[in-house]
Amino acid sequence: MKTVFTTGEAAKICKVSQQTIIRCFDSGQLKGFRVPGSRFRRIPRESLYRFMKENNIPTDALESARRRVLIVDDDPGVVELLTDVLNRDGRLDVTSVNNGFEAGKLTKELHPDLIILDIMLPDINGKAVCASIRSDPTMSDIKILCISGMVEEDKIQELRDAGADDFLHKPLDIDELVRRICKLLEIEASTP
Repeated sequence: MKTVFTTGEAAKICKVSQQTIIRCFDSGQLKGFRVPGSRFRRIPRESLYRFMKENNIPTDALESARRRVLIVDDDPGVVELLTDVLNRDGRLDVTSVNNGFEAGKLTKELHPDLIILDIMLPDINGKAVCASIRSDPTMSDIKILCISGMVEEDKIQELRDAGADDFLHKPLDIDELVRRICKLLEIEASTP
């Protein structure tokens, strides 16, 4: 269970804008701390819970704490495998699409915590999807894990430069995939 939240995560949970959370933090209504040496604010779970109760905000989103994952891949076999593995975790809500256009649309609607993004999509390349997501400041907290069987090592840095947080080669090592997802989402790896 997540114990510390960013202002973006707190905004999603409370269903308010990130600016509202920042104002409440800066005015002292919402207790938290700044990451040493940076401007980043962090909010402990108990402070967020207290803030939500004091302001009559339903706490069900905080209590469920299920993380949203969007799978973007045009290979139905990969989508089925990933969906099956991730749904077994119980802490994740999984949605999938098979092209970049739908990925862009759903990313804005769902604001997933993590996108598992195939680089070779039928309508757009994954690097462009990464760059598009990173160009929108309201989506800066979304983690992007790129996957592909067709990317040379020198292209991986280009993906990272475009905004990818991590990369895995296909065929996927499922155990390694789950470890990377847990690391990106800052959740404990579940034991089988």
